[in-house]
Amino acid sequence: MQFVHINGVAIHYDASYAESGRPAIVFINSLGTDRRIWHHVLPKLAGDFTLVTYDKRGHGLSDLGQPPYSIELLAQDLAALIDHLELSQVVLVGLSVGGLIAQGLYDARPDLVKAMVLSNTAHKIGTAESWQKRIAAVEQGGIASILDSVMERWFTPPFRVPENAAYQGYCNMLVRQSASGYTGTCAAIRDADFTQAATRIAVPVLCIAGEQDGSTPPELVKSTADLIPGARYEIIENVAHIPCVEAPAVHAALVRGFVEQLDKE
Repeated sequence: MQFVHINGVAIHYDASYAESGRPAIVFINSLGTDRRIWHHVLPKLAGDFTLVTYDKRGHGLSDLGQPPYSIELLAQDLAALIDHLELSQVVLVGLSVGGLIAQGLYDARPDLVKAMVLSNTAHKIGTAESWQKRIAAVEQGGIASILDSVMERWFTPPFRVPENAAYQGYCNMLVRQSASGYTGTCAAIRDADFTQAATRIAVPVLCIAGEQDGSTPPELVKSTADLIPGARYEIIENVAHIPCVEAPAVHAALVRGFVEQLDKE
């Protein structure tokens, strides 16, 4: 395990290096998860790319800091981690709130970004009212009180069966998440709007949607791709909000193909 102090908090991360000359790929996980959601994607890219995963503040083994957060702060954390690792011109792969963090990083530090994969995310996610309602529910009843509704958005029905041990594991990941870190990140999503900033993105972007995603439906992801000049759009069938768990081979193949294409442009 690797840790570094960034902006007053200890950040947990992992970096595996490859001497391929290709850009490093930095993965940014979703709300209520940690870097382990990329567990089945990383081996399909290892050896060919330098790979970085990390736990954003308030998640996993990283410090809580002082919630509520902003996307700008979470992007500053990531920029500092990339600087710490002496990387530049990286490919960001952001899932859900991770995609907002990726857009925030590009907006603040475009020098660090070569390209972006915006997976199951959008220029704006939800409404202020919907996020306030979720924050209130967690503050009143804890994360366990929203578990079933969240899992219905995260995974398709075939994945959400009692005999699937992985499903129970991801339920555990969510309910063991810091409630303050969770609601603090909900506040960051609530306040984030990259509708105008998306039109100014000038690096290659791949937008990925899950066919059955209940959090960021395909039409929302497509609307983001339509805002970004030249963005590609792909949909993964038979998955919901976290395709890197339900279809890691497909997700990894899309990322690989996109990054390899950068070498040809």
